[in-house]
Amino acid sequence: MSIRISSFLGKFGFKARQIAPNLASAAYLKLQFMTRGHSQEDYVKFFLEQEEVPMPQVVNIETINRCNSTCAFCSANIHAEKRPFMKIDDDLYRSIIDQLADWGYKGHLTLYGNNEPLLDTKIVERHKYAREKLPESFIFMSTNGLILNLDKIREVKPYIDQLIINNYSMEYKLHDNIQEIYDYVKAHEEEFADVEIIIQMRYLQEVLTNRAGSAPNKQADEKVIEETCLLPFTDLWITPNGKVGICCCDNLEVTDMGDLNEKSLKEIWEGPKLTAARKLIAKGRQNYPFCKHCDFIDAGFRTQVIKHIMAGDIEKANRTGGEEKNDKKSKN
Repeated sequence: MSIRISSFLGKFGFKARQIAPNLASAAYLKLQFMTRGHSQEDYVKFFLEQEEVPMPQVVNIETINRCNSTCAFCSANIHAEKRPFMKIDDDLYRSIIDQLADWGYKGHLTLYGNNEPLLDTKIVERHKYAREKLPESFIFMSTNGLILNLDKIREVKPYIDQLIINNYSMEYKLHDNIQEIYDYVKAHEEEFADVEIIIQMRYLQEVLTNRAGSAPNKQADEKVIEETCLLPFTDLWITPNGKVGICCCDNLEVTDMGDLNEKSLKEIWEGPKLTAARKLIAKGRQNYPFCKHCDFIDAGFRTQVIKHIMAGDIEKANRTGGEEKNDKKSKN
């Protein structure tokens, strides 16, 4: 594999997000809802028509609920985080991975949520355990890269398929440590042949979605979103205390789909709370209070995953990368 730099519309898109962040966000979301709305509806219908509840396609385990960045759009940034500090219990973590293995899970796994995974001092050994138990899963790590270096990549790369480095910056420029990583990996690709490394150029102050009202720089307005949402049908969202939420937009842990200290993964995923929520959201977000004004839409790899699922190509779905496929303009 290789290392590459990715950015939606390149320098032009980055500049647009600097100059007119709200306009850029509105245009981007309108495009995504127009181009991805039907595929989401198709998968939701497909999901609900199955005799057995389909497995999640992405399991997100937030092992520590802290970040070290100041991204304006995220409630987990160091100025906005309100949650009590929490790190996942080792026994609980191993239990989650063991349950996935017993379930026969082969989908996507990321030890990441609304946080910076490298702040977890056990993150490498957690990835190692996951890889041993889930050899066929696509494991990807997403990091802001602020404390990333080559040694840390070398430590974790045997256990992951993909490393996504989000280079959050005020300018279209790599941070010094990330530039060093890029230059070294580019010159020594054989050393990193088993892992795909993607550096995404991200504007630190950009406006994205309102994330159900939790985004610090974009509060939800009174507009009711009538489209359905993919995430309750594709993602199993786990926070460090073992609670399962409706999706990644529940930064403040408002929703409660179940507690893994009390119930199994399968029980919660197939259970009455998530089932009831899905049936309501399938007919439009306006039917579920938490999602009523949320303008989030998956613009990444899940759209590709569900297309493969509906086409019956499970293996291809499981190997689809975890980057935002539409936000891609490579620089080699």
